[in-house]
Order: sequence, then structure tokens, then C-alpha cells
Amino acid sequence: KTLTENPGNDMLLKLYSNYKQATAGDVQGKRPGMMNIAGRAKYDAWTGLKGASKEQSMEVYVGLVDKLLGR
Repeated sequence: KTLTENPGNDMLLKLYSNYKQATAGDVQGKRPGMMNIAGRAKYDAWTGLKGASKEQSMEVYVGLVDKLLGR
């Protein structure tokens, strides 16, 4: 909420995928259809973290947030 600029889709996907991996574990469910571009991108980003530990994903997430906030 305090960011002055949009961090961009790549950063948002990294944040999303690490958050999901940290809170829910490995990706679940079927890959969204071709018409759901955003859903597919999120699913694919989360799939890329398959096997990563929740703790590791939490650390990466916090690091990304700190980087965005300039800490």
C-alpha cells in the first residue's frame, strides 16, 4: 500500500508464488485454461517453486518485500 510505483508483473508473480508456497505448499489443482491468462501465469509461477520448503519461501517473500520497501 505504501509503494509509489507498481512493482511490475514479474515481481508480483514472485511475491504471489512465494506467498502461496509458504502458506499452502506445493501447487494444487488443474492448470487454468488458455483464456485465463492471469490465472495461468500465477499457476505457472507457483509450479516453479514445487518442492521448496515453506520456510524458504517465507524468507524469499520477506526479502522481496524488504527490497521493494528499500530496506
